[in-house]
Amino acid sequence: MSKLTGIEKDASFTNLVKIGYQDLINAGDGGEIVIATIPANGAVELVGVAKTEEIVGSSTLFAEVGVDGTADGLIAAFDVGAQTAPLFNTGGLFTTAGTSEAVSIVAAGADPVDVILTITDANIANLTAGEVTVGARVLDLGRFG
Repeated sequence: MSKLTGIEKDASFTNLVKIGYQDLINAGDGGEIVIATIPANGAVELVGVAKTEEIVGSSTLFAEVGVDGTADGLIAAFDVGAQTAPLFNTGGLFTTAGTSEAVSIVAAGADPVDVILTITDANIANLTAGEVTVGARVLDLGRFG
């Protein structure tokens, strides 16, 4: 798994992680991979995920991106193998409760919160190729204090 920094990162994201098939196998069925940490009193305003290399060896790989307590809050669960285009902010935390109205940020509150990719696949050990890239744009006003 590579976490890109400096010149490699697109200015659109503060955190960008490429997760190869071996990283997915190591995480295991139901496993979690930390993508970023939203600092205390910070927020995340953008989360995106893309299949950047074809998944080989399983047709049942699902993933979701969220925070502690809300596994699909940032990116709703999706079939990674069937993904044909990147997904952005599809989770329930990016909508106003009970409506489809979009909200622009998801705040962390008084304590830091991890942004987590959760993997679901009973056949994950059979993967032989594939890569998923996850990006997040995290806001930290505390760094100016």
